Amino acid sequence: MYGKYKNVETVKPGGLELKDRLVGVQRVTKVTKGGRAFGFSAIVVVGDESGVVGHGLGKSKDVATSIAKAIEDAKKNLIRIPLTKGTLPHEQKGKYGGARVYIQPASHGTGVIAGGAVRAVLEAVGVQDVLSKSQGSSNPHNVVKATFDALLQLRDAKTVATQRGIALDKVFKG
Repeated sequence: MYGKYKNVETVKPGGLELKDRLVGVQRVTKVTKGGRAFGFSAIVVVGDESGVVGHGLGKSKDVATSIAKAIEDAKKNLIRIPLTKGTLPHEQKGKYGGARVYIQPASHGTGVIAGGAVRAVLEAVGVQDVLSKSQGSSNPHNVVKATFDALLQLRDAKTVATQRGIALDKVFKG
């Protein structure tokens, strides 16, 4: 699922205290010969609020089952995100489909300045101080995936140092 990203660390859900956040539920209608058949599609974000997060989609004929399926799907796609003192290591842009997301670290005490689907993802990760802007499509499915695209491109200073083959203090001092 995360094949195009270089430094993705997948996580097993065992032993983690995961909290789930419902991003959105859509009612879907299928018109058949006998009338309309209603179904539900739910998108959920789960995270331990300390750097581990995943998202999932569930579909069913009733809301509760679709949410349960989405939570199970999200637990299969857990990844670890590098955090620095309750915020992000650097600013990053992400996109998926027509949705574009910009996330930027903020000073302590700022809070999570984000809307809708971006807020759900960032709170599930455990970010306390961040500025964000969602542009383009407001479709929650694409906004969640665009946010994940931005989060998966984040690198902490230690990772940058090892990839460049230099000392950690040289990353900051040039």
